[in-house]
Amino acid sequence: MRGKHVLAAAVATCASLACGTASVRADDYPSRPITMIVPLAPGGSTDTLGRIMAQGMRPTLGQPVVVENTAGAAGTIGVTRAARSAPDGYTVLWGMWGTNVANGAIYPFDFDLLNDFEPVALVATQPFLIDTRKTMPAKDLKELVAWLKANADKATMGTSGVGSPSHVAGVLMEQLVGVKWQMIPYRSAGLATQDLLAGITDIQLDTPAVSLTHVRSGDLKAYAVTAKERIAVAPDIPTTDEAGLPGFYFSFWHAMWAPKGTPKPIVVKLNAAIVAALEDPDTRKKLIDLAQVIYPREQQTPAALYAFQKAEVEKWWPIIKAADIKAQ
Repeated sequence: MRGKHVLAAAVATCASLACGTASVRADDYPSRPITMIVPLAPGGSTDTLGRIMAQGMRPTLGQPVVVENTAGAAGTIGVTRAARSAPDGYTVLWGMWGTNVANGAIYPFDFDLLNDFEPVALVATQPFLIDTRKTMPAKDLKELVAWLKANADKATMGTSGVGSPSHVAGVLMEQLVGVKWQMIPYRSAGLATQDLLAGITDIQLDTPAVSLTHVRSGDLKAYAVTAKERIAVAPDIPTTDEAGLPGFYFSFWHAMWAPKGTPKPIVVKLNAAIVAALEDPDTRKKLIDLAQVIYPREQQTPAALYAFQKAEVEKWWPIIKAADIKAQ
C-alpha cells in the first residue's frame, strides 16, 4: 500500500511539473519566429493576404511570422504538413475556403479538416472578378458568354487547382452558361494569371488582389464582379446581375488554424495578434484595398471560425460532390 501511495504521489508531482512547464511555455510564447504555412504558391491572393497578416501580427507577438509557401495538389500538401506539425504554436496554417473546406470533399485526407486543427480566427472574405486576356473580342459580359458558347471546344480557363475556389466557381459558371470549356489547373492564381497575361488562356476567375492591377494597366479585361454589390476599389466594374449573368455569386474567405493540440493559451495569443492586426489602420487599409471584407469582431474568435467552417462544409460538400469534381 505504501508503494502505491508513493507511486501516486510521484505521478501527481510529475503532472504538476508538466502543467507548470506548459504554463511557463505559454507565458514565454513566442520566444522565436513563427512559421506561417501558406499552402499555395507565391503571387495569388492567399499568399498576398497571408503576408499582410504575418506583418500585422508581428507587433503583438514580438516575433517575426515567416511565410513558408508549401504548394501542391490545390493546397493539400501544405495543409497536411501543418496538420502533422508540432502543436507548440510555432507553426500555423493560413488557409481558405478551398484548402480547408472544398478539398475535404475531393481529396482523401487521413485527418479531419474540421476537427484535427485548432481554429484561431476568421479574417476576411472576397469576391472574384471575371476577367480575360486583353485580346478577347467580347466588349461586355453578354458578349463574353456568347463567345464561350461559340468557342466552348477551344476556350480555356486557368484555375488554382482542382477543387480550388476558382475551379469550383468555374464549374458553377459552366452550369449557368450551359456549356463546358477546358479547365487548366495551376499551382496558384498568380501562376494562372501569368498565362492569362501571355494570352495562353482565355478566361479566369480570380480576386482583385491578383488581377486588378493588370486590369487597370489594360493588360487584362474585367467584365464583372461575382457579388451582389460593386466593390469599392473598382466601382466601375459591374456586378454579374448588372452585366448579364444574374445570380452568379461567388466569394471565399481566409482564416488561420494551428495544429490540433496547440495549448489554449497559445491559441488565445495568436487570436489576439490577428484581432490587433485587423484593428490596425494600416493593415485594414491594405486588406480593403484588395477588396477584402473584414469580418466583424464577434466573428474573429476561434469558436466562431469553427462554427462557420462547419456550416461551409455542410453547405458545399454536397454541391462539390454533385458536380463530380475529383482529384486529377
